[in-house]
Amino acid sequence: MAKKKALITGITGQDGSYLAELLLEKGYEVHGMVRRTSVERLDRVEHIRDRLNIVQGDLTDQSSLDDAVRTAQPGEVYNLAAQSFVPTSWNQPILTAGVTGLGVTRMLEAVRRVKPDARFYQASSSEMFGRVKEVPQTEETPFYPRSPYGTAKAYGHYITVNYRESYKLYACSGILFNHESPRRGLEFVTRKITHAAARIKLGLAKELRLGNMDAKRDWGFAKDYVDAMWRMLQQASPDDFVVATGETHTVREFVELAFDAAGLDWQKHVVIDPRFIRPAEVDLLIGSPKKAETRLGWRPETSFHELVKMMVAADMKALKGA
Repeated sequence: MAKKKALITGITGQDGSYLAELLLEKGYEVHGMVRRTSVERLDRVEHIRDRLNIVQGDLTDQSSLDDAVRTAQPGEVYNLAAQSFVPTSWNQPILTAGVTGLGVTRMLEAVRRVKPDARFYQASSSEMFGRVKEVPQTEETPFYPRSPYGTAKAYGHYITVNYRESYKLYACSGILFNHESPRRGLEFVTRKITHAAARIKLGLAKELRLGNMDAKRDWGFAKDYVDAMWRMLQQASPDDFVVATGETHTVREFVELAFDAAGLDWQKHVVIDPRFIRPAEVDLLIGSPKKAETRLGWRPETSFHELVKMMVAADMKALKGA
């Protein structure tokens, strides 16, 4: 029996690296799409680099996406690539729209033109809910995005639904709530916190500057969440699913846990800095994973406390090694 083939856009990111590991474990032939740059940044997949097939592609360039799908001939396409940092979307709204929004259309077009029998996964986001209309948020909750990133993601979500219904593609979206790991980029608040706690503990820094510490998020472990992505593409028919823990915690709670894990009193080191306050804040996100639990048999395995401790421990280890 021939190996299953998958194409992952954004394979060098947090989710892409965990998904690549999962698919390799399941015996897939994994193709990863990366942008052509002067320097290849494959840090997160370096340990599995020799088992991956790297193809060139850019979400702003239709022909490169057509070529990537033609080369990989995938049975499953996971579109994880995006401009995915919310604060950057305020500084670069047009770029964010072009990559995070229109990039989804280009990827769907590539699948429709070249490999219409492939199953397509779109990485949607809880940021689409923005100023939430109900608590908890479900697959039926209306979107009210509060950033250029959330708005672009909402477009990407709806265009995926549109292609599913118009062209009968097997296309689905995972509405993933915040998911973190030791592989999270340092620009994201969770990793910024755990990295700072480790640096302060090791005498490499003295303070951490943050914005709104009252914002509430539903945080899970990225490795758990990529399993939900895979499960979505194994169903008889395509559908959209919220992937979340069903719990919410404030940024302050994250800080307290992280500094406690490092053996520190956070109040002696954290400074509120108005520069990090967003123009429009998303105050409360908490998702209901009931549909994913019922239909996909998926549940998060890693608790919030375990996640924070894991991230602090990884940062401590990495900094000591450096």
